Amino acid sequence: MYNGWAAGEPRHVKIALLQINPTVGDFAGNARLIADAARAAAAAGADLAVTPELALVGYLPRDLLLDPAFVAASWQALAELARGLQDGPPTLVGLPEPNDADEGRPLFNTAALVRGGAIAERFRKSLLPTYDVFDEDRYFEPFRGAQVVDLNGTALGISICEDVWNDRDFWKRRRYHHDPIEQLVAAGAQVIVNMSASPFVAGKHRFREEMLGSLARRHGVPLAYVNQFGGNDDLVFDGRSCVFDAGGRTVARGASFAADVVLCDLATARPVAAADDLGTESEIWRALVLGTRDYARKCGFHRCLLGLSGGIDSALTAAIAAEAFGAAGVLGVLMPSPFSSQGSVDDSQQLAANLGIETMTLPIARAMAVMEATLEPAFAGRERDVTEENIQARIRGNLLMALSNKRHALLLTTGNKSELAVGYCTLYGDMSGGLGVIADVPKTMVYRVAQWLNATRGAAVIPDAILTKAPSAELRPNQTDQDSLPPYDVLDDILQRHIERHEPADRIVADGFEAETVQRVLRLVRLAEFKRKQAAPGLKVTDRAFGTGWRMPIAAK
Repeated sequence: MYNGWAAGEPRHVKIALLQINPTVGDFAGNARLIADAARAAAAAGADLAVTPELALVGYLPRDLLLDPAFVAASWQALAELARGLQDGPPTLVGLPEPNDADEGRPLFNTAALVRGGAIAERFRKSLLPTYDVFDEDRYFEPFRGAQVVDLNGTALGISICEDVWNDRDFWKRRRYHHDPIEQLVAAGAQVIVNMSASPFVAGKHRFREEMLGSLARRHGVPLAYVNQFGGNDDLVFDGRSCVFDAGGRTVARGASFAADVVLCDLATARPVAAADDLGTESEIWRALVLGTRDYARKCGFHRCLLGLSGGIDSALTAAIAAEAFGAAGVLGVLMPSPFSSQGSVDDSQQLAANLGIETMTLPIARAMAVMEATLEPAFAGRERDVTEENIQARIRGNLLMALSNKRHALLLTTGNKSELAVGYCTLYGDMSGGLGVIADVPKTMVYRVAQWLNATRGAAVIPDAILTKAPSAELRPNQTDQDSLPPYDVLDDILQRHIERHEPADRIVADGFEAETVQRVLRLVRLAEFKRKQAAPGLKVTDRAFGTGWRMPIAAK
């Protein structure tokens, strides 16, 4: 029997942070991940193992939490896990706990301590986020009070995710009225343990370490933070679990976008070098590869396909797909029309050759002719307009969905955030598919990531011609995106200010943008809301994506 929890004289405290990749609802699979990591921690001499937030059920479980059977099954899985870890270290496991009171929300967001084959103590989350992708107040009752437990004579304060994000010295404006960490320290906590499921956003980890280090330094106590990694729906989690000493210095750090068991002896730990993998393009690339791979795997797909247009968006999406699935698991479909340039066809073939992926060519001229003949009586007396352009996109979408069905392959959409923001995309056409790989990547960042990829690989994975040509949907002769949109550097700047910084039109104009351009862009954003509601899930990599954290009305003025 493991006896590392017995009370006694204070000694070295070895905490193992179990950085795992849970799947929502996979109790047995998640329990295996926890057990395997906890046993590895025991072999390394850990006194305590800690999982991420809600690790046993996967994060975010969303409205599965409203099903009492789902919650009950998680506790059955916990009991089995506890028995399996009877000879292992005490382990803190995250899961939802029923609230037996006759008032309040139905659940607590809980960390259960398992030791000696049984469920021992329970610790509950205090601060429940309701911003961006979070809606925890919908399910959970907030806990009030300090939760401290003794580990070999050292008092550990147990907290869950948001509980550490409310330090009065770090934030100019605090979101919550009380600070659980202050309460833990006041109750005698000598070490803070935090169990998190903190989604990835480009640049967030640098800020996260600054915030956590500041918190440890302010209270003069070490802080151990565990974060999950992997993709669940539109969210990607980057891992990077970390430990800070009482001076706020980072003394341990987990892998980025990968599994890890981070073991730290709090008494002997020494500062580690600053993270060297925080380049924006590198972070976004790895997040998109991981998010694509996990979305497919957790949804039961082993192959994917996408349309190859010869443009930068489909090129970067194809490169991500080849990395996520392996080249043999990707099909690139060329669907040239009478308006497609030979250069676009050649560039697509060169890209596919560089990536080593299979291609298929399905010309759409005949389908266009049939559609036009069928609609000719209905369109009599009306001028050609964007309707005919949309028909081309919808023919392509139809072909891609047919291949997806027949091959049981995940169709990846290739539209970027800039296009989705202003509606420069076609419902049931290029928007068709199961996952928007770069749906949260602005056009200018698409170019930056592509250029980074070429520079990193030491060869032009994405052909130079694709990087240098003028962006075009090629739905009419000599068309370019800038026939309809401002230059992408201008458009992306306006969109970033409006969508992520919530700046109104007059503030953007005051910074030097043309008033007419700003008003037109913001109008397009409003008008495109109905399209975004019907878009495929898109992987989130920015502060504000058009996904679960975007809650805008359609019918509004």
